[in-house]
Amino acid sequence: MAEKSATETRDTLIIIPTYNEADNIVKIIPHLLRLEEPVDVLVVDDGSPDGTAAAVRQLQEKHGDRIHMIERSGKLGLGTAYVTGFNYALERSYQYICEMDADFSHDPEDVPRLIREVKQGNCDVAIGSRYINGISIINWPLSRLILSYTANLYARVITGLPVRDTTAGFKCIARKVLEKIDLNKIRSNGYSFQIEVHFRAYKAGFTLKEISIIFRERTEGVSKMSKKIVIEAVWMVWILKIRSIFGVL
Repeated sequence: MAEKSATETRDTLIIIPTYNEADNIVKIIPHLLRLEEPVDVLVVDDGSPDGTAAAVRQLQEKHGDRIHMIERSGKLGLGTAYVTGFNYALERSYQYICEMDADFSHDPEDVPRLIREVKQGNCDVAIGSRYINGISIINWPLSRLILSYTANLYARVITGLPVRDTTAGFKCIARKVLEKIDLNKIRSNGYSFQIEVHFRAYKAGFTLKEISIIFRERTEGVSKMSKKIVIEAVWMVWILKIRSIFGVL
């Protein structure tokens, strides 16, 4: 297995939750490892029956300690996958923690831009935003685009978040943010998880900055969007707002 160079310092971890992403994961991880910004990758796999975990293990044989994996027993949800990854990063020496999807809807080439914004002190959370520069989404049906845009507007109005893309799942977070917000109190498990992370970081006094990206609909695999996820997001923004008002966030 490849060994870490004595002079090489990798202080950034990219967390990728997976469920049935075998075809995508074998492409995106090598791409990430070739970036100018040195990163490690953590895959949190929810018992994918398509062999995603086995594909990651094969990559580990080649790339050694740059690729990490946590295998879970089944579909436990996006939010718990990221919290598991956050705790993994905090238990180690990572200073910058990134979130991204496995399906190339987030361009790996945008990762260094997000990391640099945080490293240079321009913000504490750099968000890859689909809405900060108009609407930057490719190949979504109009119905999903309207749902996403109105959901983000709704969340922004209710929570007061100074963020246009409140549900963005592509970001870089400084370690100090995760150390300050109580990960054990996070209750969201769908896309509202992203709203909750942004809201907790904002209320804790950290700086959020949106960086314009182009979001592309996946070409392989199946979207994880569901009615349950949408309903959770509708109610969660009110729960966060009310808890914030009463100081029990």
